[in-house]
Formats: sequence, C-alpha cells, structure tokens
Amino acid sequence: MTSSDLTTRPLDGRVALVTGSSRGIGAATAIQLARDGAHVILTGRDVKALESIEDAIHDAGGQSTIAPMDLTESDSIARLAAAIAGRWDKLDILVISAAYLPTLTPVTQIEPKQFNQAITTNILATQVLLTAFDPLLKRSGHGRVIGLTSSVGSKPRPFWSAYGATKAAFESLLDSYAQEVEKIGGVRVAIVDPGATRTTMRAKAYPGEDPKTVKEAHVVAEKISALLLEDFPTSHRLRVD
Repeated sequence: MTSSDLTTRPLDGRVALVTGSSRGIGAATAIQLARDGAHVILTGRDVKALESIEDAIHDAGGQSTIAPMDLTESDSIARLAAAIAGRWDKLDILVISAAYLPTLTPVTQIEPKQFNQAITTNILATQVLLTAFDPLLKRSGHGRVIGLTSSVGSKPRPFWSAYGATKAAFESLLDSYAQEVEKIGGVRVAIVDPGATRTTMRAKAYPGEDPKTVKEAHVVAEKISALLLEDFPTSHRLRVD
C-alpha cells in the first residue's frame, strides 16, 4: 500500500458495525466508512436492501459483511457479537443508526403497539448492543460509539412525544455508558443529531415536504466519518445542519 493509499483510507484496518444500514443515514454511513477503509458489518432486516449496499461498497473497492438481523430480538445481537469476536476479536466502531418512528400523535392518543416497538428498537436494543459489544470495543483500544439522535429527544415538540421520549432515553443510556467507560479501554461516545435529512423516515414524518429542500444522507455520513478521525471528548455532541 502506498503512502497516498494511507492518506485516502484513514480507517484502514478498522472494523465497523452500522445498525440500520439497509437505507438512509445508516446505509450512507456504511458506504462512507467502507470508502475510508473500514470493514463494515451491515445489519438490517431487509436482505435485498443490504445486498444492494454491499454491492455499492464492493464496486467502490471496499469491504463489508452482511448480517441480516432484527434488533428487537436480543438473541440476534448476542449471536452477532459472538460471530464478530470469533472473526476479529475486536470492534473499533459501533454506529447506532437504526430507529423506529411511531405515528405522530398527541400524548393521549399514542398507539400502544407502536410505542412498544419504538421503546424496544430505540431503547432496549441500544442497551443490549452496548452490553454485547462493550468487551469488543474495549479490546480495540480506541473504540468509538456513535449514536444517531433527534432534536426532539432534548426539545419536546407537540405530537412527537412517543419518538422523542425514546430518543431522550437513548441519549441518557449513551451518556451514562460514556461516563462509565471513560477511563476504561479508550472507548469514547458521541451523539450525532443529523438534522433535516432526506430519508424515508423524514418523508414519513413530513409527507408534504419537497425532499430536495433538505440535505442528502451522504452529508451526514461524511461528518460521522470525519468525527471518527478526531480526538473528541466522550459524550461529544454534533449537530449536522
């Protein structure tokens, strides 16, 4: 590998896991991290979509592995952690991008099944991910956890309570974990608010919005990849406008 290769592939040799990497910001982040040299593990429930992202990565000369899974099934996370430990014995980067958006509604009309789905996906799965991959992140020596949040997690908004409440808990979990491991194993945590971004979730929340008026997902992905190269303090916050 030439010196120019090292310059253009700053994440070479690192192993990254991106949840929700079949579409949107997760997919764009997976592609960007692979472009920057990381071997990216792609997770999601849509196998065909994951295969499409993997094809894009391989066509660009990157490396990736598909791991279809449902984050709401905690056993699947444990199995993935065991598989990664058996192949690499470490995890350098964990990007938690997968999330579930319930129907926007007043607090008094929250649909219980959807709220439970949001709690399971956005909160419970996050705790299981941190538990399962904590040992592998510590073995990295420079493990990084990036959590994708939303402004409604810290600034409540009418009709967004079901999603906002789960993102508030999501941030609390990550901040607590960040403080707990701050001096152990070199693991650092950052929480990224992508802002208005052209995704399927955004279209669901704002059906009348012209998607061309908001930035594309690759803009957020580039910011995340750049952040991973910085010596940021744990519990770091980044807003992508």
